[in-house]
Amino acid sequence: MKRERFIYLLLLPGLLYFIIYRYLPMAGLIISFQDYNPFVGIWKSDWVGFKHFARMFEDGEVIQVLINTLQISVLQIFVAFPVSIILALMLNALRNETYKKLIQSMVYLPHFLSWVVVVGIFVVFMRGEGLINSILAQFGISQIPFLTEPALFKPIIVLQTIWKESGWGTIIFLAALSGVNPALYEAAVIDGASRFRQLWHVTLPAIRGVIVTLFILRLGSVLDTGFEHIFLMLNPFNMDSGNVLDTYVYYKGIQQGNISFATSVGMFKGIIGLILVVSADKLAKRLGEDGLY
Repeated sequence: MKRERFIYLLLLPGLLYFIIYRYLPMAGLIISFQDYNPFVGIWKSDWVGFKHFARMFEDGEVIQVLINTLQISVLQIFVAFPVSIILALMLNALRNETYKKLIQSMVYLPHFLSWVVVVGIFVVFMRGEGLINSILAQFGISQIPFLTEPALFKPIIVLQTIWKESGWGTIIFLAALSGVNPALYEAAVIDGASRFRQLWHVTLPAIRGVIVTLFILRLGSVLDTGFEHIFLMLNPFNMDSGNVLDTYVYYKGIQQGNISFATSVGMFKGIIGLILVVSADKLAKRLGEDGLY
């Protein structure tokens, strides 16, 4: 214990962060069972039981917001998530180390940009007089309202997510690929396996555990589409298509003062996320993977 005290000291800042900013605020979930009045405080506010949860499932607006959230999350999981795997496999196949590191740095760089910067870049390119519409005009194609067309909101959100976050996932998968035993590839070549068969029977099975782990973690945040990202892209024209649970909680809780109702929606998000993580973990273990715990 004494010999490892320095390691525990290194863990202390992270533990304090989670305790102060993650666990202690959970006490505020009690508000979801009250008609919370900030002037009298938590302990003197009226208790209403599951009133706000019942209202949540009866409110048509909440249902539409939930549908929007799930649609964006499903697109991000089944479109954006595989991009990192594909990029990692392509980079791993490169033999020129200089070129490989250059491409790796280029795809990873957007991860360090804030969503304010990323959305700002896309707005400049996609606005009415932006570069994309200017190029389309040269070919006689009429202007496309990228930023105000409801049908384009979700594809643009996914495109932005791919551009910004694919590099981060690529780094993780490349690290997993670096641990693959080269002897496995040599044996596959001796057996006459093509590059595709090596990929299918050697590479992918070697990183399957990492893929499953990241997929389980992503399922845990299936109702968390990222408040800042969505909020910056919303406008009165695409609100019906783009309003998600995160922004809905902000509008109801902060702007309209329905704190208890907004808290119940947030609690619902957390419960669903927990159920999905536990279920996916158990399914992974049944399929022979290690799971999360």
